[in-house]
Amino acid sequence: MRDSADAPEPSGPRPAVVARADYTGAVYGSLLAASVVVGTESLASFSRLGLVLLLLGTGVVFWAAHVFARLFGERIAEGTLSGRKVRQDCVAEWPIVKAAVPPALAVALSPLLGLGPEGTLWLALGVAIAGQVGWATLAALRAGATGRLVLVAGAANLLLGLVIVLLKVSLGH
Repeated sequence: MRDSADAPEPSGPRPAVVARADYTGAVYGSLLAASVVVGTESLASFSRLGLVLLLLGTGVVFWAAHVFARLFGERIAEGTLSGRKVRQDCVAEWPIVKAAVPPALAVALSPLLGLGPEGTLWLALGVAIAGQVGWATLAALRAGATGRLVLVAGAANLLLGLVIVLLKVSLGH
C-alpha cells in the first residue's frame, strides 16, 4: 500500500476554492431594519410607502457606508484599490440591503392581512428579527459550528432582537 505522501500531484488545474458565504451583513442589516421600524413612531404620521422607502433607503445608505469603510479602511491602507476590489466589496456588503427587503415586503403586504398601523409595525419588526436570527443560525451552520454553538448564535441574536422589542415597548412606540 502506498503512502498518500508518495502519491503524485494531480495534473491540470486545481479545483476552485469554494468561497464561504459571509452572513455578517445580513445579520447586521436585519438588526438595522428592526431598529428603523422601532424608530418609526406610528404609521399614522408615516405612510406604508414611506416606511418601505425608509427601510430600503436606510439599507442602501448603510451598505454604501460599509463599502466606503471597507475600501478606505482596508484597501487604501494596503495601496491596492482597483475596480475589481470595489466590485467585490460592493457585493460583499450587499446583504445589508437584502436584509431590508423582507420587512419592507411585510409593510407593503400588511393591508392584505388587514393590519392597521400598529399591527404593520409589529409584523415588520417580527420579520426583521426572524431574519436576524435566521441569518445568524444559517451562518453558524454553514461554518460547521457544533449544535450548541448554532443554538448560541440563534439565541444571542434573538436576545438582541428582544432588546429592540423591549425598547419599543418601554418607549411607548
